[in-house]
Amino acid sequence: MRWYLASLVPLLSLAPPPVHAQDPATLSARLAAMTAVSGFERPMADTLLALLPGAARDRAGNVVDVLGTGQGGLLVACPLDEVGYVVGSVRSDGWLTLRRVGSGVDAGFDRWLQGERVTLWGRHGARVGVVAVRSVHLLRGRDRAAPAFTVDDALVDVGARSAADARALGVDVLTPVAREKDPLRYGDGRLAGPWVGRRSACAALVDAARAAHPTGRVVIAFVTEQQLGRRGLLTVMHTLGAFDRTVLVDGKGGEFGSLIVTADSGLGARERGLGIVTRLDLPVKYAGTPVETVSLADVHALTAQLVGRIGGAQ
Repeated sequence: MRWYLASLVPLLSLAPPPVHAQDPATLSARLAAMTAVSGFERPMADTLLALLPGAARDRAGNVVDVLGTGQGGLLVACPLDEVGYVVGSVRSDGWLTLRRVGSGVDAGFDRWLQGERVTLWGRHGARVGVVAVRSVHLLRGRDRAAPAFTVDDALVDVGARSAADARALGVDVLTPVAREKDPLRYGDGRLAGPWVGRRSACAALVDAARAAHPTGRVVIAFVTEQQLGRRGLLTVMHTLGAFDRTVLVDGKGGEFGSLIVTADSGLGARERGLGIVTRLDLPVKYAGTPVETVSLADVHALTAQLVGRIGGAQ
């Protein structure tokens, strides 16, 4: 027994820190490993509720933390969701077809699926599948100018031989699907993975919300369905606004070393309950790809910027 307990000591020393003790860099990697297809953000929201004990889930599934008192004030919001897929049909041979969920990505977004492992979040939890590729032998000698791969070409193999087999695995129509996530830390403080810019921005906001001391009313919101008409953001506006100012935190293509600050007068004019709208983006490279990359130094800079804004300094 003593030998067994001693053998556990190295393993315990490698265990990740509790979620409440994680810094923005560690939390960025943790959130980047999760899936939150638009409309299916609940597991991500559950994690954020554990990170922010004073927060609550609203009717749209947003995670909302109200700091301070008064009227109006500042809204700081970060989207939870990502463009992904759901099962469109379960074929009689057990193969699955897909449909894309969410908008705002370029026409080549689907090509990153071909031949890749995906995770399906079914009734029995996560299930790994593989997206089939065209046979190079059957394509040999054919026109090389064939149409590019799209979601309509995607067939997912989950190891089922019939529709009944697939459903027994917990997979059915509308099961959310996303590329398998395996964030990579490399080089001089870089973190890469799908949607890592958005996840890292949300990690910075979590840390800022825990560290800041607002002098007035501040609403921190992690919003759902940003890629589906901003439903989550608009719900916060209608239920807790009108706000004097809104800061939208996200990731955006840019050069490392400088946060991207832009005014969004168009959104402010359309949705007056948001007040004066500013976008505060974490710069990312290779945006919208499976190797989207952020600098962890920029994540810390974003945290500091948000602490100042929440505290009323900016």
